[in-house]
Amino acid sequence: MNKKIFLPLLATVAIIAFSACSGKLTPLADNYIKAEPQPLEAIGGKVPVTINATFPAKWFNKNAVVTVTPVLRYETGETWGTSYSFQGEKVKANNQVVNYKQGGNATMRTTFDYIPAMQKSDLYLTFDAKIKGKTVKLPDIKIAEGVIATSALADAATATPAIGADKFQRIIKEAYDANIQFLVNRAELRSTELKKQEIADWQNLVDNANQAPNQNVSVEISAYASPEGAFDFNDKLSQNREGNTKTYLDKELKKRKIEVPIDAKYTAEDWDGFQELVSKSNLQDKELVLRVLSMYKDPEQREREIRNISVVYQNLADEILPQLRRSRLTANIEIIGKSDDEISSLAKSAPGQLTIEELLYAATLTGDNTAKETIYTKASGLFPNDYRVWNNIGMQRYLAGDFDKAGEMFNKAKSIKDNGATNVNLGLLSLLKGDQSKAQQLLGSASDVPELGEALGLLYLQQGEYAKAVSAFAGSKTNNAAVAQILTKDYNAAAKTLSGVKNATAITDYLKAIVSARTNDNTGVVSNLKSAIAKDPSLVKKIAADLEFAKLSGNASFLDLLK
Repeated sequence: MNKKIFLPLLATVAIIAFSACSGKLTPLADNYIKAEPQPLEAIGGKVPVTINATFPAKWFNKNAVVTVTPVLRYETGETWGTSYSFQGEKVKANNQVVNYKQGGNATMRTTFDYIPAMQKSDLYLTFDAKIKGKTVKLPDIKIAEGVIATSALADAATATPAIGADKFQRIIKEAYDANIQFLVNRAELRSTELKKQEIADWQNLVDNANQAPNQNVSVEISAYASPEGAFDFNDKLSQNREGNTKTYLDKELKKRKIEVPIDAKYTAEDWDGFQELVSKSNLQDKELVLRVLSMYKDPEQREREIRNISVVYQNLADEILPQLRRSRLTANIEIIGKSDDEISSLAKSAPGQLTIEELLYAATLTGDNTAKETIYTKASGLFPNDYRVWNNIGMQRYLAGDFDKAGEMFNKAKSIKDNGATNVNLGLLSLLKGDQSKAQQLLGSASDVPELGEALGLLYLQQGEYAKAVSAFAGSKTNNAAVAQILTKDYNAAAKTLSGVKNATAITDYLKAIVSARTNDNTGVVSNLKSAIAKDPSLVKKIAADLEFAKLSGNASFLDLLK
């Protein structure tokens, strides 16, 4: 094994120049070109490099043209970078001119699209040199070795796709109201009010809920006086209305043999109800009335100010105040749904007896992905117009690595309804293809999706925005989140993240080894790599080429792992 893992910062390079005596372009000393960074590093799917060159005085022939091109060579091929051309003073062209007597400086920047084979590679400069049109052959010069590719360990294929969530509620709470109206300044119950169909329907509803085996019911009485007149009078009035209403309701429920808890209360002056009715009305100058309510909190002052608006007050007295002289009956009903066992059993034997919410919920009750997909597939036959069933089938295909089928299902879900969960999932597929622009568009149209943060974190990693990625992952315990923390050099956070990863993989251990290497824990490097290799023996070749472990090239325990 070649134990030479990387080169020092100043690459051993040569630059060519024209010798005035011999008329040839010849190699020069090795300290005039520097490639940065050393070693190279993959950032956001790219391998950028900056090459700073110095042309010494009297080295560049006045009639020479030299084109320099960086090329990254690896086992399976090579990738060429951006070419830069330089010319002597007598050449009539548009290249950068290098003065013969004074020499000059040049900065060359290029970026290579990263592929895994580049991890073990060499960066060369190649030369195309001519003097007065005559080619001068010059050797390629090696200027850097290897690419650190830790950022490439982030993988959209391991991300958690977004689920089309159910809205299942085991207990559904509903409230039903009915009103008994009173005459002004009176607390007696009138037969015309008690015989209203509204009251009869309300009592029947309470009776039915009380008899239903899966329902609980309780009753509230809220008695009010309208906000007019003296407060003390209204306080006593509303209290009497409460008492009379409760006496009546106790009697009626006893007749029906209904035993439910009753909570009775009263409010002296119903300013809240007054404000609500005014805001919903078409009264002239209602904004003025509402402004008075906001300006004054004392009830007597409020009433005086409102009475002073003489144009409006008569309408208030005719249309609003009578509605506030009431007792409100409220039936609070709890509808208790099926148990988890019942839902799971029906999902297998009789899915047609379940609602869409119950079916989607049933899939969350099992940890078996095959069983989940079976439930979603049944749901798609029963509820084909609900985008969530197609999104969730796609989610299961994504987790299984069947990305083509996942894309088909996600697109079907989106055709039914444009929604955030599916946009997140299509964004993940775009990241898998390296289409950052499409991913950004899709993720930008998703909101309030719990899985959005992880998808955005991956996008930022691909864009080389590592600090943004850390923020987007926001405490997520995943390999991808740990990659972002490693790249921002927060090794303590990365270690904690990796220790919290559920169902740790070989890459989890590999990342732990990188954290150990960067914190000079050689024992941790070896133990974590040993665990990674046990889970995935194919990692041996990757480990041998990874410059993260360059410092251990002479460590016997490390070398034993690679045998």
